[in-house]
Amino acid sequence: MTETHSFKRSHSILISAPAGNVLDYVCNPNSWPEWLAASHKIDSPDRPLRKGDTFVEEWHTRSGPAQLNWVVTECEPPHLWIGETETDFIGTIIVRYDVKEEGDQVRFTRTMINPARPKPPTNDQIDRLNKEADIALANIKKNVEARIANAS
Repeated sequence: MTETHSFKRSHSILISAPAGNVLDYVCNPNSWPEWLAASHKIDSPDRPLRKGDTFVEEWHTRSGPAQLNWVVTECEPPHLWIGETETDFIGTIIVRYDVKEEGDQVRFTRTMINPARPKPPTNDQIDRLNKEADIALANIKKNVEARIANAS
């Protein structure tokens, strides 16, 4: 039996917007290239996806492009969305979005899970992941708050 390694990383940010606006923005994969550097092309309906929906993402990694075939495995608007894909390079990737009210803001948390990586991530990979997540969350905050301001 081949040894595998579980990996999980969460990042969060406070956003001044209703929970539904935040979740609808992040669970529409067409928004991903606006805030996620690795995401370059999406083949998906242009709407928030719900449980059972599927989509294709073209992802760019340091070793080259990858096509990810996603399925939405859970969706409980306006608070939870989970998508899952399989890769040949790090196994299953599960992305979980949680949105929770905190006073007049919401806390958006993005959790990335690799339940069975072929090898553990290096410290450099974790550092890059953390930096990319900080940029992605700041982009989500900026984009969602701008949409709210423009709608007013």
